[in-house]
Amino acid sequence: MASPTQQFEGTCHCQAIAFVYRTALAPEDWQIRACQCSFCRSHAALSTSDPAGALEFVERGRDAIHRYRFGQRTADFLLCRSCGVYIGTAMRLGDKRFGVINVRTLRLSAALQEPVVMTYEGETVAERQTRREKRWTPIVGGV
Repeated sequence: MASPTQQFEGTCHCQAIAFVYRTALAPEDWQIRACQCSFCRSHAALSTSDPAGALEFVERGRDAIHRYRFGQRTADFLLCRSCGVYIGTAMRLGDKRFGVINVRTLRLSAALQEPVVMTYEGETVAERQTRREKRWTPIVGGV
């Protein structure tokens, strides 16, 4: 795994939950994905990840994170209990954890690529977990 050289932070609106995303990729090189599931569309979420990076989700207030599972129930979608903002998703696979961030919650001035429309309908649980393990960012520490 390459050593991440840049750190990016994102928060919900009230700043009760946050993340630290470390990557060697410049923001203009991030692949931005627009998942077409009803959850992501209703939150206008745009996701990115770096399998060579590192991600930490941070809960600044007690019980601030609401974990929401739907569909195949393979991951926790992380929302703020206070302001309702979706910041990212976390998945546990054995003793490893992986995640994606919602780039709309970043404090970022760089221009990002246009989002790629993604549809994951029809994936089995195993296919979904394998895809995420290969594409998502390893989670280190945090919640």
